[in-house]
Amino acid sequence: MKTLSASLLSLGILLAAAALPGRPPVGTAAAAVPVSAAHDHAALVYQCPMHPWITSDKPGQRCTICGMDLVAVVGAAAAALDPGLVTLNAAQAAVTGVAVSEVRRGALTRTLRVSGVIEDDDTRHRILAARVPGRVEKLQVNYVGAEVAAGAPLATVFSPEMLTAQRQYVERVKAGAVATSLSERAAARERLLELGLTEEEIRILEGTLKPTAMVNIRAPMSGTVVSRAVYEGQYVKTNDPLFEIGDFSRMWFVFDAYEPDLAWLRLGQTVDLSVPSQPGRVLSAPISFIEPSLNEKTRTARVRVTLENAERRLHHRETAQALVALTGPEALLVPRAAVLQHGGRAVVYVDQGGQGYRAREVRLGRVGDSDAEVLGGLSAGERVVTQAALILDSQAQLAHAAVEVAAAGPVPVLPAKVPAGTPPHSEGAYAQLRTLVFAAADAAAALGADDLPGYRKGLPALRAALAAYLAGYAPAAHGDLAAFTGKLPDPPDLDAARRAFEPFSTAVADLARAEQVQQRESIWIYQCPMSPVLGTARWLSRAHQLRNPFFGSAMPGCGDEVK
Repeated sequence: MKTLSASLLSLGILLAAAALPGRPPVGTAAAAVPVSAAHDHAALVYQCPMHPWITSDKPGQRCTICGMDLVAVVGAAAAALDPGLVTLNAAQAAVTGVAVSEVRRGALTRTLRVSGVIEDDDTRHRILAARVPGRVEKLQVNYVGAEVAAGAPLATVFSPEMLTAQRQYVERVKAGAVATSLSERAAARERLLELGLTEEEIRILEGTLKPTAMVNIRAPMSGTVVSRAVYEGQYVKTNDPLFEIGDFSRMWFVFDAYEPDLAWLRLGQTVDLSVPSQPGRVLSAPISFIEPSLNEKTRTARVRVTLENAERRLHHRETAQALVALTGPEALLVPRAAVLQHGGRAVVYVDQGGQGYRAREVRLGRVGDSDAEVLGGLSAGERVVTQAALILDSQAQLAHAAVEVAAAGPVPVLPAKVPAGTPPHSEGAYAQLRTLVFAAADAAAALGADDLPGYRKGLPALRAALAAYLAGYAPAAHGDLAAFTGKLPDPPDLDAARRAFEPFSTAVADLARAEQVQQRESIWIYQCPMSPVLGTARWLSRAHQLRNPFFGSAMPGCGDEVK
């Protein structure tokens, strides 16, 4: 840091010395003195090269601290008129090596580097538990990592409970339909299936009529034995874990994405990953899932990539590194090299022509590999300094033209405000809601009176009120009521009418309560604690009278008023 400060100070001294009267810059003629200084000596500012805060507006003065001659500050005249502008002559520009680049529109690109783990497919992972208590007589698979096929025996368990169940089934099969009913034989057969016997084993038992206490534990799917929890001779109880099997023919690469990265990630984006076990090989696959919830502690979301592993070259739980090529929508872009940070504000130097560069505050969005998204402060086609911007900034400060963008530049660009809440109802939208509420109350009154013709007669008005409200209040198109479009058909009977009306009535009543319609209008809300469809449902009433529309005359007084 000290070296950088010393270098900048030295360069400032060099630039300042280049502008001294009678002393031409290195490699130039004396006529190269800045035009502004030549025309307006009175506007020059002189300062000490070692103590820049010691200044004077008169030439020939000395520093009060070190005694050095005060030198003219480059661009001081222009800085006095415009503190946000730094002006260089051609020689000074050549010394500083200023380079500019154009602000353009394009797709913002970024490469995200992540680390993750190779996991097996959770949808192809099974845990085998003991279905019957007993003793493990034999293990057909006795080591982790064994490949097994679906239906292959893994272990044999001696179970007296299985022997009893088989004897009961055999006795009922032998007795036939004369002594036992069909339901009794079916129940005995279901018991065998519950204890782990397969259909084929039951058919063998029906043919041999010889019960056995031996139960074969079979693999429910093809895969690899991930863990084994039993040994031969071990006693197990019902639901004790025995084996864990994973299908490694398809694997998942799982990595954690931080909150800022989620704005870039999309399903289907290609991920290129490398694993230590396969050096020199890059695996490409699309993102198949992004977890919708964040981890509360790490503030990350898990992202999944599905990988085919038919050759079993990927190993379970090995680490992997990946690159995700991210491309955003077209935006206004500024090179990252042009952006300086001033107290948390992003500042760039804009080429004004004639070796003049003005400091300007900008508002940035997402940041890519080489460019940053501009949300405000710049326009396409403007040219910004990408090389030596820090030198210009330090020279501006040496010339007492510290970047005060709020005062000298344009008005600071404030973040755009995006409405995120539900907008309130306008007068027109509320009038449409009021019409819908009273139409729903009329329908509830008809059903409460067991008046099916009256309910049918009011349905067109109810449907029209619903359609008008959904069309007149935009947020309603994504609300609960939108689901009832076309869901209020002409009912064949009262039961059908009540089943269709109950969910709709509850949604309208809840909306009326949320918008405080009952406080503004002569309307009441009632609730039924045992409605036939929802269990708890609500309805609207023009009268302060309890009359349940979901049961009608059968239970007219079932319910309570909702305050």
